[in-house]
Amino acid sequence: MFGNKEKKLNDTERSLISETVSIDGTVNSSGAIDIAGLIKGPVFSKELVIKETGSVSGSIEAEQVEIYGHLDGKISADNVVIGSTGVVKGDVEFANNLRTENGADIEGYIKKMPSKSKSAGDFLFSKTKDEKKKKNGKPEQVVNKEKSEAII
Repeated sequence: MFGNKEKKLNDTERSLISETVSIDGTVNSSGAIDIAGLIKGPVFSKELVIKETGSVSGSIEAEQVEIYGHLDGKISADNVVIGSTGVVKGDVEFANNLRTENGADIEGYIKKMPSKSKSAGDFLFSKTKDEKKKKNGKPEQVVNKEKSEAII
């Protein structure tokens, strides 16, 4: 989808919520979902496509998201495409790529987030006591937030 080398899901791993289907509640999938009907509630999936006739009222969390229909809720994804017929009323958070086609309608904030994979900053808080020792062999000392003083 975005020129990456990840394996794209084949048709047997995709679920279709057709135009005649309406779901009220949380939807979870470890594969891909194509939505042509109506969902009222949050959606969690690996890949998600809201077709032109599709509508979701709730938040979306997925690796890949494509919106060609209507979304009333927040998007949290690695890669997001909002097509020319797509309408998003909510915030868009993405980690890698965001593409909007001419005519896409977005009413909300757009924010680039850190990638879901561990970054250097994530390891800072997961070190053991021995790993936190400075080069001189003394352990790091922490800021005392109550007294607003730092000891180094």
